[in-house]
Amino acid sequence: MKPSCVAIVGTSGRMGRLFADRSREQGVAVRELNRPLSAELFARELPGADLVVLSVPVDAVEDVAWMAAPHLDGSQVLADVCSVKVRPVQAMLEAYAGPVVGAHPLFGPDPGPGRNRVALAGGRGEAAVALAEAWFTAMGFPCFCTDPEAHDRAMAQVQSLNFVTTVAYLATLAEDESLLDFLTPSFDRRLVAARKMLTEDHAMFSALFEANPFAQDAVRRFRTMLGIAMGGDVDLLCERAGWWWRETKKRGEA
Repeated sequence: MKPSCVAIVGTSGRMGRLFADRSREQGVAVRELNRPLSAELFARELPGADLVVLSVPVDAVEDVAWMAAPHLDGSQVLADVCSVKVRPVQAMLEAYAGPVVGAHPLFGPDPGPGRNRVALAGGRGEAAVALAEAWFTAMGFPCFCTDPEAHDRAMAQVQSLNFVTTVAYLATLAEDESLLDFLTPSFDRRLVAARKMLTEDHAMFSALFEANPFAQDAVRRFRTMLGIAMGGDVDLLCERAGWWWRETKKRGEA
């Protein structure tokens, strides 16, 4: 059963705003908490909320969890929506003795059509997972369960490595005006795809890269692939990369 009341810390951010608006559309009462955060604010807004969601930057989760915990009654569910999970989940578990769940919406604040899924990554108590799943599902976001370490290992590959290799590639070519007359449509498409990540969201992605305990392992794995390229065996890399299309076809036929 979805929560009847949810308290969201951070609705001035776009993700927090998305969840507040979608919750109200589903008849869920919403309490919005934004800076300046204070004990008085938490004491006033948290009691009676079934679910308390921390929609704050990853570096703020620990402090906010400790601020919120004294005002929770032990039955309320505490959750976060950060893109890494090991550190935030551990911080919430240490701050609060009640039910905890880590969640990562695998989409941005303007979700379009497609698989707008949410990873529910561990915590404490089956009831916490069930309540979070009911909330996200009611808003139109299906869920799947994992654990914090498996989540962060995956996101190190999918998110952190994508960010750092894109930065490194474009930084390698930067400030060389002789390239400008030679840009191809495929390069332009890459610039368009990277623009928001590097011009608007780079601080967030940098923080997530640093907060993910497996990000450096992903970089070392990528360096191994570059070593294969330096050895001249690009065909091997192409064959390996083709797995994505073979797997997509296989899943489509299943």
